Amino acid sequence: MQTIQPRIFKGTRDFLPDEMIHREEVQKIMRAVFQKYGFEPIETPAIEYLNVLTGKYGEDADRLIYRLNYKTGSKDEAALHYDLTVPFSRVISMNRDLPKPFKRYQIQPVWRADTPQPKQGRFREFYQCDIDAVGSKSMLVDAEIICIVNEILTRLEFKNFLIKINNRKLLNGLVAYVGLDSSWTGEICRSIDKLDKISFEEVTEELRTKNVPEEAIAKLKTVVAGGTVTLADAEKLMAGIPSGEEGVNELKDLLAYLESMNVPKENFVFEISLARGLDYYTGPIFETTLPDHPHIGSLTGGGRYDELIGSFSGIDTPAVGTSLGLDRILAAMKQLGMLDKAQTRTKVLVTSFSKETILDSLKLASKFRSLGVNTEIYHEAVKLKNQFSYADKKGIRFVAIMGEDEIKNGQVTLKDMSKGSQVLISTDAIEQWISENL
Repeated sequence: MQTIQPRIFKGTRDFLPDEMIHREEVQKIMRAVFQKYGFEPIETPAIEYLNVLTGKYGEDADRLIYRLNYKTGSKDEAALHYDLTVPFSRVISMNRDLPKPFKRYQIQPVWRADTPQPKQGRFREFYQCDIDAVGSKSMLVDAEIICIVNEILTRLEFKNFLIKINNRKLLNGLVAYVGLDSSWTGEICRSIDKLDKISFEEVTEELRTKNVPEEAIAKLKTVVAGGTVTLADAEKLMAGIPSGEEGVNELKDLLAYLESMNVPKENFVFEISLARGLDYYTGPIFETTLPDHPHIGSLTGGGRYDELIGSFSGIDTPAVGTSLGLDRILAAMKQLGMLDKAQTRTKVLVTSFSKETILDSLKLASKFRSLGVNTEIYHEAVKLKNQFSYADKKGIRFVAIMGEDEIKNGQVTLKDMSKGSQVLISTDAIEQWISENL
């Protein structure tokens, strides 16, 4: 028989139990916080029509869309979804009777034809964990989403994370401030969005290739290159520029709401150079980084997109959301030593002592499970040392042994693999033992 070399597509991964357990635990925390704030779950197809996805993100992102070799060139040409926001906008456009505001969360894989960077948690297939709210222009919604990000990262025990906040309207004003018309906004934003990765000198070279005038670049540098502009400074710069003034006022409300919602001041900051490269943002934008570990990149990112849904329905609908990068978060947690070794969720292994005692072992396993304890039973009546070795290798802490003597006396031996000790208890005392040990 001809064999096929087992291999995996570059930029994708298999997840074995030691990784899946952590992934599920992080998602469990996310879901709990999402639901705590009234967000409901939805799911959308992995495949979308290509024209649904393109033209929404900007040229750089459009090049990373995974196109499928399916009816190429026809109206049915398809692609894997690049993110969850554009498909969600399509959903809203197709379901106009949903109650507003409509608040959803969604945890699914997305695909990008990008260069994989595993150390930074950057892959071609990865999970996004999104929350979005549709139907309200209030900055309270933006503040609530930022509050959720803060709570999740706090519950995950990240230290010294920073949620950077800006506003696309302020950036539109900044473009006017440096003497350019609004047609330059997308190019300017895509370039300065790279300031967390490259120097302003490198950004300058990129702007020059886009034919941005030298005097505009020089004026832009005085604002975004230093990283010390406060919101009060921005308010002075934007005086007389309507878009900029509106952006500043929205940010003033947003920051005041965050303070009232008890988000620690050290966890968020106004950052005028934050641009978020996607074209669909229209208002507040935000992303989360770890200042002490800049190589890790952003853990979360999002903003307001009041015009995206209108590109499907023809009716502008206010919307705001953020994405929490599950893979980036887990990569960061691993690099920072925040993940304990986790190989199994099984708490007890019931041994198979002999063919004559197997029915009693099955009853014992069923009893543990009925009391809410994750329990395995070893399927073969092999030597106990082999069963102990299995428990030790898998990380199962307790082994329950029910041999002929234990059965006759209505008892069970419980061995603690982590300590090498064991106790003999009555089967009637199992529930008490569980309360004391698990």
